Amino acid sequence: MSDPAGTPDDAAPEDAVSVVPGGDGTTVSPAAKAAAKEPVAPGERHLILVDGSGYIFRAFHALPPMTNPEGVPVNAVFGFTQMLGQFLQRHAASHIAVVFDAQRANFRNAIFDAYKANRTELPPELAPQFPLIREATDALGILGVEQEGYEADDLIAAYAKAFVATGGRVTVVSSDKDLMQLVEDGCVEMLDPIKQKPIRSAEVMEKFGVTPDKVVEVQALAGDPTDNVPGVPGIGIKTAAGLIAEYGDVETLLANLDKIKQPKRRQALEENRENALISKRLVTLDKDAPLPAPVEAMAARAPEPGRLSAFLKQHGFRSIQHRLGLDADGTVPKARPEGPAPAPVALALPTDVTPFGPYETVTTIKALRAWVDAARVAGVMALDTETTSLDALNADLVGVCMAVAPGRAAYLPLRHVGADMLTPAPEQVAYDDAIAILRPLFTDPSVLKVLHNAKYDLEVLQRAENGTLDVTPVDDTMLMSYSLDAGRHGHGMDELSRRHLSHQPITFDEVTGTGKGRKSFATIPLDMATAYAAEDADVTLRLWHVLKPRLRTDKALALYEKVERRMVAVLRDMEVAGIKVDGSLLRQTGAEFAERMAALEKEIHEIAGRPFAVGSPKQLGDVLFGELGLPGGRKGKTGAYSTDVFVLEELAATTGHPLPRKVLDWRQLSKLNSTYVEGLQAQMAKDGRVHTDFSMAITSTGRLSSTEPNLQNIPIRTEEGARIRRAFVAEEGHLLLAADYSQIELRLLAHVAEVPSLREAFATGQDIHTRTASDIFRVPHDKVDKELRRRAKTINFGIIYGMSAFGLAGRLGIGAGEARGIIDAYFAQYPGIRDAMEGFKEEARIHGFVRTPFGRALWVPSINARNASERGNAERAAINAPFQGGAAEIIKRAMVRIPKALRDARLSARMLLQVHDELLFEVPEGEMEPTTALVRDVMENVATLRVPLSVEVGHGHSWAEAH
Repeated sequence: MSDPAGTPDDAAPEDAVSVVPGGDGTTVSPAAKAAAKEPVAPGERHLILVDGSGYIFRAFHALPPMTNPEGVPVNAVFGFTQMLGQFLQRHAASHIAVVFDAQRANFRNAIFDAYKANRTELPPELAPQFPLIREATDALGILGVEQEGYEADDLIAAYAKAFVATGGRVTVVSSDKDLMQLVEDGCVEMLDPIKQKPIRSAEVMEKFGVTPDKVVEVQALAGDPTDNVPGVPGIGIKTAAGLIAEYGDVETLLANLDKIKQPKRRQALEENRENALISKRLVTLDKDAPLPAPVEAMAARAPEPGRLSAFLKQHGFRSIQHRLGLDADGTVPKARPEGPAPAPVALALPTDVTPFGPYETVTTIKALRAWVDAARVAGVMALDTETTSLDALNADLVGVCMAVAPGRAAYLPLRHVGADMLTPAPEQVAYDDAIAILRPLFTDPSVLKVLHNAKYDLEVLQRAENGTLDVTPVDDTMLMSYSLDAGRHGHGMDELSRRHLSHQPITFDEVTGTGKGRKSFATIPLDMATAYAAEDADVTLRLWHVLKPRLRTDKALALYEKVERRMVAVLRDMEVAGIKVDGSLLRQTGAEFAERMAALEKEIHEIAGRPFAVGSPKQLGDVLFGELGLPGGRKGKTGAYSTDVFVLEELAATTGHPLPRKVLDWRQLSKLNSTYVEGLQAQMAKDGRVHTDFSMAITSTGRLSSTEPNLQNIPIRTEEGARIRRAFVAEEGHLLLAADYSQIELRLLAHVAEVPSLREAFATGQDIHTRTASDIFRVPHDKVDKELRRRAKTINFGIIYGMSAFGLAGRLGIGAGEARGIIDAYFAQYPGIRDAMEGFKEEARIHGFVRTPFGRALWVPSINARNASERGNAERAAINAPFQGGAAEIIKRAMVRIPKALRDARLSARMLLQVHDELLFEVPEGEMEPTTALVRDVMENVATLRVPLSVEVGHGHSWAEAH
């Protein structure tokens, strides 16, 4: 079996406790006392109850699949053993036990048969590990308890009550909110195993808004979808806390419903009276549950070295055996003669998480060669660069950091300088010598290089060596996370470290300062630079250990390997290439925009009846709502009226007053002028080109985003947008080729939904909007006029975004009733579309995510939100995500394949930009015909749908001409 040298951090929290008792079960070794947060005083009775389920599931989901020599899965056993070992190393108590669930139905199922009915089945690889986990608990010298018919939480409650009755105090190692009802300051507290913080009454109050003794009352009203506790619909934690604060308990509240002022809340409580009472019974822990073992059986005892060694050997846990310091015969090695006498049973159990640091600063060639050798032995290394800028194309390389195992990392300074002119540069390996040693390692195919946001580091290294320094093969932990959890959370290294490793890394600001006082990283003292930089590499490697196994188990491996990882090199080359900009044309466009803005400003002042600063939201709000008296004015916290785009659009549509529309036009010109006319001129590089940065892990749907400058927000169908696109030009002797997927999201809709007529229209090349208009308005195909086609087009695209009747009415300028009729007619004609959309929403409610037609999971975190508005937004996102995500994956697949296809065909075209569903190329004039044919062929055949993909192409000297 493969026994990892360092267990991923998420396998075990840093709460590792060490109960190291003496022969009488109460004395504790000095080492244990030093490590414990609250050492046990002689004669003190302190019981630690470990919630076993929390450890088991963290270990199982954090570690890659493992099997012991007999082929039995043991990843959860391995992680659990390390976690409990850490627990035994850092904390001390007179009594300790691990409490397990019996994994059978309990008394709550008799109260409410749907209790926990929505829980998924245990993974088949986990079930056979439960008996082994109980063996591990026993081998470590800790009593494990469970009781059929009761949950672990009930046993914890019962043991806590019994132990406190003897004058003792209890620590419950868990962050489970259901156990917070047990907290009683001075008697019972909890220890959060992830945050390593105690949970007392203050923390319970912060979580629930009530004292611990009222937690069950709040839970009874709020319910718990995780355990299928019904509660009262529409009442969340905050509302429930307010009600309990006023009425004391659920029963008193239900007896006084006539005093509830809110009709909907009163109705919800009345209709769900029985559910509230049932829920209270479900969430109340049974403090009188039968105890499967007497309290005194939990007295802390030493592990038996021979037994523990045998268990570890049986399952192939060689690294744990080594870290325990167990001899081959299963005994603890004797202390060296010159050392102090060992504590009777102090066992150097391993920490569940290898410490972060201290790290090594590499300042000699000998040390660097040693690290290179270590990387080759490990076969996998984390790599990171330290630079002078976040812009990869302008960043100078300052140093390189690497990690070869969790906790084993180093920083190689290359271009550090003194803090000022009088301070000499620190000792470091000469740059050329370091690169000469690193270059073979960077290209060694037998050593996997793991980076976080690899595109940035690869661009930095390429620039540092004029495009000659390659790094391969590469894994990217940011893209692993994005492939697994798009839409679920952010994918920055610090956030992932907190989420998966329970570790807050040193921040860049802590090292360099902020604002005007920020120092260049090149001037940071090497000890500080090492602590920060090497930690980044360490964190990256640990994240790789956590995320890599999930790619297979969460069905994201193909997406990551075939699409996301391959996009790194493609986007790197696109960013380096950039696109040429005609500066003189930009300046001319800017002058024209300024003239038009001045004319608009004059019109706005005339309409308002006085001059004012059009760009001032406060002055504009005063004019619109204070002086002109337009309806709908809403003031924010500052006391000023809101005048955002939504407010102005609504005013323009509902009042017909010309001022809001004129202001919107002025704002559009102002934004285009500052962002593109002025912005592009400032961002032009010395080569006369702009080099945008494609962000790979920002959007929730898998789409790329463009920054510095953002080239994806240039208006497509306006004259102003066209003017700006005219400034993007081809180099001399070249033309720009634009290739745009035609109606790709509608084609995905036809692929997913059972709508024969739409599939037929796409298959035969009919105009899809004309066909839709003919179908839903019941007119012959040749009788569809422009207005009917416009309505059909609006609903075709709007339906993908979950557009409501109100939204359609606003778009078409018709009444809400008429719009509802159009939507009803649409779904009546195409019932398969409604079925598909309802299916997406249901999928999201059950799993928390929807999948694209190609299998990518797109998370919709708020799909079960109690707030109706928040839930509605999530439902619309669930409807749209498969289409936007599917379109994103199709164009990414094309982008991955086109560069190789061009090389194989010996064509010189370069891919420059990706904007929405369009790719832009710079093509030698003599190669336009074969390049066009190749690009179209790859794009149209990159995916097989139930309808054909279609690509529209155009070319010209400018981006505008290519459309």
